[in-house]
Amino acid sequence: MTTTTHPETRVTANPDLPTIEIVREFEAPVDAVFRAHTDPELVKKWLGPRRLTMRIDRYDARTGGAYRYVHTDQDGTDYGFYGAFHEVRPNERIVQTFTYEDVPDGVSLETATFEDLGGRTRLSILSVLDSFESRDAMVASGMESGVNEGYEQLDDLLAAG
Repeated sequence: MTTTTHPETRVTANPDLPTIEIVREFEAPVDAVFRAHTDPELVKKWLGPRRLTMRIDRYDARTGGAYRYVHTDQDGTDYGFYGAFHEVRPNERIVQTFTYEDVPDGVSLETATFEDLGGRTRLSILSVLDSFESRDAMVASGMESGVNEGYEQLDDLLAAG
C-alpha cells in the first residue's frame, strides 16, 4: 500500500490583528496547484473535511466572478458559502471574499499567493476578518482541521495527476 506524505500546514491567528494566515507547500508545480483552486471539478474533490460532500452552484474563478457552494454533512445538514473573486492572476494570486451563509455579516477578504519553488509550490493565504470575534469564531469552528483534511485530499489529487 502506498501512502502520501503530507507536509505541515501552518495556521496562525495574529494576536494583534483580526487575521488568519495559512502557509502550505505542495509537491506539485504552481500551475497544477492553481488549477486545483480554480477548476470547479477539481475544487469539489478536495475542498473541506472528508466527512462532507460538496455541491457547487457556481464557481466562476476569474476577476469579477463569483462562487457559491454547499457542504453537506452525513446527517443532511447543509453549510453554504459564497463570495466574489476580486482578482484572479493565473499561477500567481487569487483575491476573494468568503462568507458563511449562517453568518452573513462575517465577510472575510482572502488573498492566496502561489509561489514557484522549482517544481514545488508554496501557497500562502491571508484572511482578513471584520473583527477579532469573527476571527476567533472561525478558528473555534474547526477550520484548522478542515483546512488540513482538505489539503491532504489535495495532495492525493495532485499526486494522482
